[in-house]
Amino acid sequence: MAPNSSERQGGAVGSPGEQGLPVLPITWRPSRTRAIVVTVAVLMACSMSLVAALLPSDGGAPWPLPDRIAFGGVGFVAAAVLCVLARPKVVADRGGLTVVNMLRTHRLEWPQIVRVNLRPGDPWVLLDLDSGETLPAMGIQPSNGPGAALQAVADLRSLVELYSYTGRGD
Repeated sequence: MAPNSSERQGGAVGSPGEQGLPVLPITWRPSRTRAIVVTVAVLMACSMSLVAALLPSDGGAPWPLPDRIAFGGVGFVAAAVLCVLARPKVVADRGGLTVVNMLRTHRLEWPQIVRVNLRPGDPWVLLDLDSGETLPAMGIQPSNGPGAALQAVADLRSLVELYSYTGRGD
Protein backbone atom coordinates (compact mmCIF):
# COMPACT_ATOMS: atom_id res chain seq x y z
CA MET A 1 0.00 0.00 0.00
CA ALA A 2 1.44 3.39 -0.99
CA PRO A 3 2.10 5.95 1.72
CA ASN A 4 0.13 9.15 1.90
CA SER A 5 1.63 11.58 -0.56
CA SER A 6 -0.34 14.79 -0.14
CA GLU A 7 1.49 17.48 1.85
CA ARG A 8 -0.32 19.22 4.65
CA GLN A 9 0.65 22.62 5.92
CA GLY A 10 3.29 22.34 8.63
CA GLY A 11 5.14 19.40 7.17
CA ALA A 12 2.50 16.78 7.96
CA VAL A 13 1.79 14.06 5.44
CA GLY A 14 -1.78 12.94 5.05
CA SER A 15 -5.19 14.30 4.19
CA PRO A 16 -8.36 14.86 6.17
CA GLY A 17 -10.22 11.64 6.69
CA GLU A 18 -13.67 10.95 7.99
CA GLN A 19 -14.84 13.07 10.92
CA GLY A 20 -12.09 15.62 10.16
CA LEU A 21 -9.33 13.33 11.45
CA PRO A 22 -6.09 13.02 9.49
CA VAL A 23 -5.45 9.84 7.55
CA LEU A 24 -2.91 7.66 9.35
CA PRO A 25 0.03 7.36 9.29
CA ILE A 26 0.78 11.06 9.52
CA THR A 27 4.16 12.70 10.06
CA TRP A 28 4.84 16.12 11.48
CA ARG A 29 8.27 17.70 11.23
CA PRO A 30 9.53 21.30 11.45
CA SER A 31 10.16 21.81 7.73
CA ARG A 32 11.44 25.42 7.90
CA THR A 33 13.91 24.63 10.66
CA ARG A 34 14.96 21.49 8.83
CA ALA A 35 15.59 23.36 5.57
CA ILE A 36 17.68 26.02 7.30
CA VAL A 37 19.74 23.51 9.30
CA VAL A 38 20.47 21.29 6.29
CA THR A 39 21.45 24.32 4.18
CA VAL A 40 23.83 25.60 6.88
CA ALA A 41 25.28 22.10 7.29
CA VAL A 42 26.02 21.78 3.57
CA LEU A 43 27.53 25.27 3.47
CA MET A 44 29.66 24.48 6.53
CA ALA A 45 31.06 21.26 5.07
CA CYS A 46 31.72 22.82 1.65
CA SER A 47 33.32 26.01 2.96
CA MET A 48 35.59 24.21 5.44
CA SER A 49 36.67 21.77 2.72
CA LEU A 50 37.36 24.64 0.32
CA VAL A 51 39.42 26.51 2.93
CA ALA A 52 41.33 23.31 3.74
CA ALA A 53 42.14 22.85 0.05
CA LEU A 54 43.30 26.46 -0.29
CA LEU A 55 45.56 26.48 2.78
CA PRO A 56 49.20 26.88 1.73
CA SER A 57 51.23 23.69 1.64
CA ASP A 58 54.51 25.49 1.11
CA GLY A 59 56.01 28.91 1.74
CA GLY A 60 56.65 30.77 4.97
CA ALA A 61 53.83 29.16 7.00
CA PRO A 62 52.98 25.81 5.40
CA TRP A 63 50.06 23.66 6.52
CA PRO A 64 50.95 19.96 6.47
CA LEU A 65 48.54 17.59 4.74
CA PRO A 66 47.24 15.99 8.00
CA ASP A 67 46.39 19.45 9.37
CA ARG A 68 44.53 20.41 6.20
CA ILE A 69 42.61 17.12 6.26
CA ALA A 70 41.71 17.71 9.91
CA PHE A 71 40.55 21.26 9.09
CA GLY A 72 38.25 19.92 6.37
CA GLY A 73 37.09 17.13 8.69
CA VAL A 74 35.97 19.68 11.27
CA GLY A 75 33.49 21.01 8.70
CA PHE A 76 31.98 17.58 8.23
CA VAL A 77 31.79 16.94 11.97
CA ALA A 78 30.03 20.29 12.45
CA ALA A 79 27.65 19.44 9.60
CA ALA A 80 26.84 16.08 11.22
CA VAL A 81 26.08 17.80 14.53
CA LEU A 82 23.82 20.27 12.72
CA CYS A 83 22.00 17.40 10.99
CA VAL A 84 21.03 16.06 14.42
CA LEU A 85 19.01 19.28 14.81
CA ALA A 86 17.07 18.35 11.65
CA ARG A 87 16.09 14.91 12.99
CA PRO A 88 12.95 15.64 15.10
CA LYS A 89 9.61 14.36 13.88
CA VAL A 90 6.38 12.95 15.26
CA VAL A 91 4.70 10.00 13.50
CA ALA A 92 1.18 8.94 14.38
CA ASP A 93 -0.26 5.59 13.33
CA ARG A 94 -3.07 3.38 14.58
CA GLY A 95 -0.82 1.73 17.17
CA GLY A 96 0.45 4.91 18.76
CA LEU A 97 2.87 7.76 18.44
CA THR A 98 6.57 7.70 17.60
CA VAL A 99 8.40 10.78 18.88
CA VAL A 100 11.84 11.26 17.35
CA ASN A 101 13.77 13.99 19.16
CA MET A 102 17.37 14.94 18.53
CA LEU A 103 19.04 12.00 20.25
CA ARG A 104 16.26 9.65 21.38
CA THR A 105 13.24 7.96 19.88
CA HIS A 106 10.19 7.18 22.02
CA ARG A 107 7.35 4.87 21.05
CA LEU A 108 4.10 5.61 22.90
CA GLU A 109 0.79 3.80 22.81
CA TRP A 110 -2.22 6.09 22.60
CA PRO A 111 -3.46 5.43 26.17
CA GLN A 112 -0.09 6.58 27.55
CA ILE A 113 -0.74 10.13 26.35
CA VAL A 114 -2.85 12.12 28.80
CA ARG A 115 -2.60 15.62 27.33
CA VAL A 116 -1.08 17.47 24.36
CA ASN A 117 0.19 20.95 25.30
CA LEU A 118 1.43 23.90 23.25
CA ARG A 119 1.32 27.00 25.40
CA PRO A 120 2.27 30.44 24.07
CA GLY A 121 6.04 30.72 24.07
CA ASP A 122 6.69 26.96 24.10
CA PRO A 123 9.32 25.97 21.51
CA TRP A 124 7.54 22.66 20.78
CA VAL A 125 4.67 20.45 21.89
CA LEU A 126 4.82 18.83 25.32
CA LEU A 127 3.08 15.50 25.93
CA ASP A 128 1.85 14.72 29.44
CA LEU A 129 2.11 10.97 29.98
CA ASP A 130 0.20 8.66 32.31
CA SER A 131 3.44 8.01 34.21
CA GLY A 132 3.50 11.65 35.34
CA GLU A 133 6.37 12.53 33.02
CA THR A 134 6.36 15.19 30.32
CA LEU A 135 7.85 14.30 26.95
CA PRO A 136 8.86 17.03 24.49
CA ALA A 137 7.67 16.32 20.94
CA MET A 138 10.13 18.49 19.03
CA GLY A 139 8.66 17.55 15.67
CA ILE A 140 5.71 19.93 16.15
CA GLN A 141 7.00 23.48 16.49
CA PRO A 142 5.56 26.94 15.93
CA SER A 143 8.55 27.65 13.65
CA ASN A 144 6.39 26.61 10.67
CA GLY A 145 3.90 29.28 11.67
CA PRO A 146 1.47 29.40 14.55
CA GLY A 147 -1.46 28.24 12.37
CA ALA A 148 0.34 25.09 11.27
CA ALA A 149 1.37 24.26 14.83
CA LEU A 150 -2.14 24.81 16.17
CA GLN A 151 -3.59 22.60 13.41
CA ALA A 152 -1.05 19.86 14.20
CA VAL A 153 -1.89 20.08 17.92
CA ALA A 154 -5.62 19.93 17.16
CA ASP A 155 -5.09 16.87 14.93
CA LEU A 156 -2.94 15.17 17.56
CA ARG A 157 -5.45 15.91 20.33
CA SER A 158 -8.23 14.42 18.19
CA LEU A 159 -6.20 11.28 17.57
CA VAL A 160 -5.33 10.95 21.28
CA GLU A 161 -9.01 11.30 22.17
CA LEU A 162 -10.08 8.75 19.55
CA TYR A 163 -7.46 6.07 20.22
CA SER A 164 -6.88 6.45 23.97
CA TYR A 165 -9.98 4.62 25.11
CA THR A 166 -8.78 1.62 27.10
CA GLY A 167 -12.09 0.00 28.04
CA ARG A 168 -11.26 0.34 31.75
CA GLY A 169 -13.75 3.15 32.28
CA ASP A 170 -11.16 5.93 31.96
